[in-house]
Amino acid sequence: MLYYLFEHLEKQFQFPGATLFGFLTFRAALAMILSLLISTIYGKRIIRFLQKKQMGETIRDLGLEGQKEKAGTPTMGGIIIILATLIPVLLLAKLENIYIILLIVTTLWMGVIGFIDDYLKKFKNDKEGLKGRFKILGQVGLGIIVGATLFFHQDVTMKEKLPIEEQRILLAKNPNIEASKLFQDEIKSTKTTIPFVKGNEFDYAKLITWISPNLEEYAWIIFILVSIFIITAVSNGANLTDGIDGLAAGTSAIIVLTLGIFAWVSGNIIFSEYLNIMYIPRVEEITIYIAAFVGALIGFLWYNTYPAQVFMGDTGSLTIGGIIAVIAIAVRKEWLIPVLCGVFLAENLSVVMQVGWFKYTKKKYGEGRRIFKMSPLHHHYQKSGYHESKIVTRFWIVGILLAILSIVTLKIR
Repeated sequence: MLYYLFEHLEKQFQFPGATLFGFLTFRAALAMILSLLISTIYGKRIIRFLQKKQMGETIRDLGLEGQKEKAGTPTMGGIIIILATLIPVLLLAKLENIYIILLIVTTLWMGVIGFIDDYLKKFKNDKEGLKGRFKILGQVGLGIIVGATLFFHQDVTMKEKLPIEEQRILLAKNPNIEASKLFQDEIKSTKTTIPFVKGNEFDYAKLITWISPNLEEYAWIIFILVSIFIITAVSNGANLTDGIDGLAAGTSAIIVLTLGIFAWVSGNIIFSEYLNIMYIPRVEEITIYIAAFVGALIGFLWYNTYPAQVFMGDTGSLTIGGIIAVIAIAVRKEWLIPVLCGVFLAENLSVVMQVGWFKYTKKKYGEGRRIFKMSPLHHHYQKSGYHESKIVTRFWIVGILLAILSIVTLKIR
């Protein structure tokens, strides 16, 4: 809204300083500062409100050190993250941008699912909360919306570079030629990025066109199925990671900041040409959302670090995972998620391995056996005697290393 206001002031009155709002970097910085202020200043008021409404977490006794002391800590703190993200975005982003619209829908969609889950646990005394099948149904629904929009919407396009020979001819004629002249016209595409592979672009259409070239028109089905899988996997991974103070919020901030770098370079034709990556017009506007989101996560950490004054609950964790997944799909870096979201992946795999092995050994030996002392993985380390603040810090360090590795994939092929 402020973006449009200052744009109008600049056009009509040449208002001093109004042109600043035309710069992406300025709006991103302002969005991060504003979200930090909202989450830290108003976050405390929201925590007090949750305490008055008796939104304290009910803690199951799992025999973990310091667990009982967490009883009564307010949950549903994800509301802080959601508000601190959406308010700066509504004020500073181009609201007609399809990527911004998708992210706002994702935030509200996943936020409502998480809120219902937390509400049922607290006020309906339902320990399980929202049934798993309904969560999956909500994630699948979002995947269909995101996949269909990114495939069919006219503003979702990409530009491929001209063949190398044509580039050489143009550069020979004019060494100072604009980077935009080295790209073809905008096209609809189902291409994505495969990391660590030379010529690292892969077209989802190839998954069915090998049967018959006529099947290319049905590539949208593959794209939507991939979107559903990514959104479901990442949102559940974030949900499982939210088990000890500061782990999910800190890890997510690292992941989202990295995706912000990818969004910025992918939407900038000069950097896209230099790094030889696909150029995605209009995707750079996501940087505003990401800046606000990172600020909200860091501000939330002010109250969520050990000992936590508030928990994000499923309201926050499911929303965080959904947002990360949608951003990754939008910038065509979804297959980098196993690396970038390696902490989420490890948490997910630890649960799958633990449950699978327990069921297998119970059927074979009549007694279930475990791979880990407890799952998800962070609880295994708690059971091993590590203090949760040390576990969180080390997981953050791993997350930073994975983020650096992910950024390096821009050049490693």
